[in-house]
Amino acid sequence: QVQLVESGGGLVQPGGSLRLSCAASGSIFRINAMGWYRQAPGKERELVADITRAGTTNYADSVKGRFTISRDNAKNTVYLQMNSLKPEDTAVYYCNADDKFVRDRYYWGQGTQVTVSS
Repeated sequence: QVQLVESGGGLVQPGGSLRLSCAASGSIFRINAMGWYRQAPGKERELVADITRAGTTNYADSVKGRFTISRDNAKNTVYLQMNSLKPEDTAVYYCNADDKFVRDRYYWGQGTQVTVSS
């Protein structure tokens, strides 16, 4: 199994920045792509960004140009740098990883709250 632990959430003013981290442990060899999802109150969970082991990235249109996903394979950690934050970015952010050996198997972190408010 794979365990994912997020950190770095908090309260920030509009226009501010935060950096989320997600450290993976356990059966690291099973992980292919890693990513970040978010879920706001009353809304469905949505993809924010993801990154393959080779470094290919993908972003939701709503965060392009503001958020940057990166990955340190040596540290088994994925990061999400969030700049120019808006109130609509407020959500619980979840780290995600897919299992390259088992189709449609995904691992999730416990989530970290990001609140953008003045």
